[in-house]
Amino acid sequence: MNNYFDEAVKSICESVRFDSSLAKYSSKFPFGRGAADCLCHFLGLAEQLGFETHNYDNYIGEVIFGEAEREFAILCHLDVVPAGDGWTKAPFGGVVEDGCIWGRGTVDDKGPAICCLYALKSLKDRGFVPSVKIKLIVGCNEENGWGCIEHYNEVAHMPEIGFSPDADFPVIYAEKGILHLRLHFPMPTAPFLHLEGGKQSNMVCDRCEATPRSLTVTKARELGLTMQNKKIIAFGKSAHGSTPELGENAILPILKFFESKSEVVRRIIDCLFNDIYGLRTLADETGALTMSPNVIKYRKKQMLVLVDIRYPATVPVEEVLQRVAQFDVKYETVHFQKPLYHDKDSELVQALLETYENCTGKKAKPVAIGGGTYARALKQGVGFGPEMPGDPPVIHMADEHISLERVRLLLEIYKKAIERLTK
Repeated sequence: MNNYFDEAVKSICESVRFDSSLAKYSSKFPFGRGAADCLCHFLGLAEQLGFETHNYDNYIGEVIFGEAEREFAILCHLDVVPAGDGWTKAPFGGVVEDGCIWGRGTVDDKGPAICCLYALKSLKDRGFVPSVKIKLIVGCNEENGWGCIEHYNEVAHMPEIGFSPDADFPVIYAEKGILHLRLHFPMPTAPFLHLEGGKQSNMVCDRCEATPRSLTVTKARELGLTMQNKKIIAFGKSAHGSTPELGENAILPILKFFESKSEVVRRIIDCLFNDIYGLRTLADETGALTMSPNVIKYRKKQMLVLVDIRYPATVPVEEVLQRVAQFDVKYETVHFQKPLYHDKDSELVQALLETYENCTGKKAKPVAIGGGTYARALKQGVGFGPEMPGDPPVIHMADEHISLERVRLLLEIYKKAIERLTK
């Protein structure tokens, strides 16, 4: 794989330079021009490497290797969450510095997607003939609702088995259920003129601001708020919505500033941060429920809060919603995905586990995560890399990056995994 390392690094850098976060819809660019251009770049690269490709209306694309009737999927995505604040490198610079490639998407999920492409190229050049038709599928709406997968299922055929390199090693056998809810807290009177924060449902809010009707300077300073003209601003730390404990939610200090002046604000804090109805007590082997209020906005005499809930795989969603109903406010489901749960001893899980162990020399066990991957789109799908146990968190955070050493390892792991599963 050393022959393809430099090319892979160059291609990852090129891909990162496309801002493929969700943008304005048009019939030609359903998720924005940046996502479409990134997809065309990836498919153009695959064509240059000698593969058959298909672009399905700039929603999603695929790279084909093999001609058999049976199919195997490698599911990746090229869209990214917004850059957010706090970067020390250009978020869409795609530069190599300090032994790493820096930029949004290096880990989630452009880097792994390109490593899988070059793994296929390595096998192809070696003369490997897969016993199945391999489909490397690259979507453009994984971060915002999976419209790309819906479109693919309408215009193409989704394989039943495969993996998604958009999670963790050693191998993911289970993923929590995902529930994004928009809560409507009525607020006939408010101690502020304006309040809003957060960019996306699956990113911990890293900035929230408000315009108070009256500003208590001492309290603002005690809460660590920045005062700018007539506004108060809280700066937090972004993190993936499935791991809110790794971030610092900027919504809470803003709410705390107003809690003595509004019963509704106190209610929001109790329900969503103090968890008085015990949602976070729901747990199983896949972990405890996480609840992260990531987007907030005051408008038309109500507080709208978008909450990211990741609930244990064996807990019925109805049980989660029963507790949410105790908030006694209107809510609507913005996004929902059922949990993924596979037998740890299945052939797919064990094959990928053994590949990981052989490439790293480390014994390991299958794990469960709170994140959601395209593996759920398959009847038999699991997550497989790119993050290693003990990695510092970078997904959905400022200064996302991937080390050159990790790129080299991914090329080797994915080549051996694909060969083993498709020979």
